[in-house]
Amino acid sequence: MTSPDLTNPDASGPPRLQPGEAFPEFSLPDAQGQPHSLRQYEGRYVVLYVYPKDDTPGCTKEACDFRDHQLLKSLGAVILGVSRDDAASHGQFAEKYSLPFALLSDPGADFLKSLGSFGPKTMYGKTTEGVKRQTFLIGPDGRLVKSWLAVQVDGHADAVAKAIEQDLNK
Repeated sequence: MTSPDLTNPDASGPPRLQPGEAFPEFSLPDAQGQPHSLRQYEGRYVVLYVYPKDDTPGCTKEACDFRDHQLLKSLGAVILGVSRDDAASHGQFAEKYSLPFALLSDPGADFLKSLGSFGPKTMYGKTTEGVKRQTFLIGPDGRLVKSWLAVQVDGHADAVAKAIEQDLNK
């Protein structure tokens, strides 16, 4: 799968994709191997959240917060998680926590790199290469509404729901 490179030449800079611009099309498999694409969710808000690893404390909290958020449910938002984990890992994670949304696999990180969601990151003073916790809110028209490029898990699902409400009230 090829996607346009949305990152600036300066790896520490923000992605070039700005609110109002068309979000790149993707096709990534879920835990059952079924492909998901942005096109199939046309007409609905899509919350594409990128997370580092299945069944780790922060990633579990984030997934469960999205699972349990009543306003997101009432707004009809589609939640899609994306990580480098494989289908088997996603299946176990989703089953363990009763996640009702698709977890998509990008093992080579090609799509994640195109978004600027994979690359150098610093944790505990050490710089490593890996998946960055980020979220992209895509509008019913397939355009980026808002991105969160340094997600703090606590309160994040609330912030995403509020962004949808604000967009609806424009």
